[in-house]
Amino acid sequence: MADKPFIQLNSRDNVLIALENLEPGRRITFKGMDFGLKNHVPAKHKFTIAELQTGDPVIMYGILVGKALEKIPRGSLITVGNTTHAEEEYSVEPRRFKWEAPDISRWTPSTFLGYYRPDGRVGTANYWLVIPLTFCENRNVDVLKAALTESLGYSGEKDFLVDIRPLIQKFKAGHGMDDILQTDILHDRREISGNRIFRNVDGIKFLNHEGGCGGTREDSGLLCSLLAGYITHPNVGGATVLSLGCQHAQIRLIQDEIKKIDPSFGKPLVILEQQAYHSEKVFLTDAIKRTFTGLMEADKSIRKPAPISKLSIGLECGGSDGFSGISANPTIGYVADLIVALGGIAILSEFPELNGVEQELLNRCVSRDLAEKFASLMKQYSDRAIAIGSGFDNNPSPGNIRDGLITHTMKSAGAARKGGTSPITDVLDYTERASIPGLNLLCTPGNDVESTTGLAASGASIILFSTGLGTPTGNPVCPVVKVSSSTSLFERMNDIIDFDTGSIITGNETIRSLGEKMLDYVIEVASGVKTPAAVRSGQDDFIPWKRGISL
Repeated sequence: MADKPFIQLNSRDNVLIALENLEPGRRITFKGMDFGLKNHVPAKHKFTIAELQTGDPVIMYGILVGKALEKIPRGSLITVGNTTHAEEEYSVEPRRFKWEAPDISRWTPSTFLGYYRPDGRVGTANYWLVIPLTFCENRNVDVLKAALTESLGYSGEKDFLVDIRPLIQKFKAGHGMDDILQTDILHDRREISGNRIFRNVDGIKFLNHEGGCGGTREDSGLLCSLLAGYITHPNVGGATVLSLGCQHAQIRLIQDEIKKIDPSFGKPLVILEQQAYHSEKVFLTDAIKRTFTGLMEADKSIRKPAPISKLSIGLECGGSDGFSGISANPTIGYVADLIVALGGIAILSEFPELNGVEQELLNRCVSRDLAEKFASLMKQYSDRAIAIGSGFDNNPSPGNIRDGLITHTMKSAGAARKGGTSPITDVLDYTERASIPGLNLLCTPGNDVESTTGLAASGASIILFSTGLGTPTGNPVCPVVKVSSSTSLFERMNDIIDFDTGSIITGNETIRSLGEKMLDYVIEVASGVKTPAAVRSGQDDFIPWKRGISL
């Protein structure tokens, strides 16, 4: 239970956030005001501290997050029925910005154990990739997966095994539905990697997708850029690429993209074209043998101490709720500030969820050119969304709304807190590599998997992912650390969530104290000491973004 049943996030706000369920008539005493609640206010939702007239602004986080659709008495619940989306205008005119970096003395001498790559980057893992250049090769990728994973000791280190044989036995014996539904088919199976042939290769990842041909040339080109980002990723030790031969995504395109990202690329890389072989059997046999020898080379890499400045942290959220912007997101933001102060890279994604807070981010850009690039990317994205009748204001999901995020700007204001408070040193379009230390803004959609797929392509070596409702999202090459906004969620879904920030809501911890603990956890993940739930369960989500509209 929180010390106070509500919180004001900024002194300008004309709404308070309920930290627990508040009943109608409950007396609220706040800054000399005393009034009763007009409605039941569920935890995470907002209520007014002043009477609002139609068209009046709703202020939260100190910014405009909506407008009243009707007269709203003081002490009333904010709902989709009485409030609509609104956002502030923004300008790229230079604004004064001064950053007070957090104290990093505790981590200055710290290191993590990572994999050094020829381009100078350091990975937090060492994976081998098997990639189809077109969806026509997905089945062949599956053949390699069946041939390699079990034999080489990568059958999965999942927390449980599902065995349906008891169901089959009861069905054959004539048991009814009720009996079958009561049958236990789950068994603990926490395997260790003792049977791996290649001790220093953390896994083989298979990036099946639906692109590479049949769509636009732009989509195929972007796919090659994305895949090149994965092949050159610091968490990747080498790759096998399977091409059919006639598709839009030609071998030359991906080779050019690899050279663009890393001109002196030096990892083992196997690229094979099926139409150059006289049979599929010979093609697959060659692919398996060459992949095996590539794995022999990748296995030579070992973990070595690296400074924290070599970390690149992706910042993501999904299944957000009304507590996300109070606990999980600002804690992640504090970690981002620590990483930046230590000389590393933090990458804030999901441009639709920065809509409404553009001015704050523009003010933090270190140059006018960066501010203009950010404003231009936001406008292009917004214009495309509006053109098909689906503007940013359509972004909040039913789950977001049910748990207190009534307007899109309300959601964005909380989501942006993952980016901390540091200066913005670079602005990246989708698939561009993050190479400049500091906070980078990366244009991705708000779709969780499309966004995490893009974060990894741009070089994030670990992703911090906040959630208020729970989500299993992971990534094939980048460990995804799931952070809950409330302790109740963590306790309910702790099999897929790694870190709890609910003690901020109860007042038992501060953003700073939890942020420091989270950085310690990140260092353990980066060193291979701790394994996030999404990695344990093999949650290898991979969806390339086609530059159509995806919110």
